[in-house]
Amino acid sequence: MFSRSKGGPKHVRPADAPRSAALAQSMSAEPEPGAPERGPWDATYAPEGVQRLDLGSLQIPAVDGVEVRVQANPDGGVEQVVLVVGESALQLGVFAAPRTEGIWDEVRGEIAEAMAADGVRPQEVDGPYGTELLARVETPQGPADVRFVGVDGPRWMVRGLYQGPVATDPSLEGALGQCLEGLVVVRDQEARPVREALPLRLPQEMAEHAQQHLADGDGPGAPDPAVH
Repeated sequence: MFSRSKGGPKHVRPADAPRSAALAQSMSAEPEPGAPERGPWDATYAPEGVQRLDLGSLQIPAVDGVEVRVQANPDGGVEQVVLVVGESALQLGVFAAPRTEGIWDEVRGEIAEAMAADGVRPQEVDGPYGTELLARVETPQGPADVRFVGVDGPRWMVRGLYQGPVATDPSLEGALGQCLEGLVVVRDQEARPVREALPLRLPQEMAEHAQQHLADGDGPGAPDPAVH
C-alpha cells in the first residue's frame, strides 16, 4: 500500500494507519487467559479422574444425590438439561462467546429488562461467580423464585437457573453447586455467532434408550432420559 505526497511515493508503515480491532488484537502481546481457580472448567484445564456425563459441549460431573434430567429431540440433540435435588433444580445452558470478552453482564441486563417488561422486579445479588439475578416470577403453578447465575469462559458462557428453595437460599446449593463448579465445557473450533447455544447431544446409550421409547409407541409423552 502506498501514499503519494511531495517527494514521491513512500511505503506506509503499520503504525501510520488506524488499527482495526482485529489487527490490534493480533498485534498485542496479551497472553492467553490462565487456568481459573475453580470451575466451570474449560476442557483445557479440566481436572482428570472425574466421572462425568458427556453431553458433547457440556460434561456434567457425577455427584451423589443429583438427578440429571435431559430433554432431547428424536435425533438425540439435547434441548434442555436440568439437575434436580429434592425440591431444588438447576437448569443449565452453554453459549458461544468471544475469546477475551465476557457476555454475562450484557445478558444479565437483557434478562432483567425482559422481566421488568413483564412486571417483574429482579434484584441483583452477589454470588461466588459475581453478580447474580434474583426474581419472583409467575408460573402456571403460581409464584416461584428463580436465580440466574452466569460464568464467562474462553469463547463460552455457562448460564445456570436455580429454581425452588435453592433460588433464595444459596446455602442449599450443596450438590447442585458442586455440579456447577465441576462442569466442563468442550468448545469446538467452529466459528459461531455470539450467544448461539453450543451443541449438546445424548450419549449413545441414552439416545438408543430414547429411540426405543419411540419405537415402542411411547411417543413424545415418554419420560425424559435421566441419570441418577
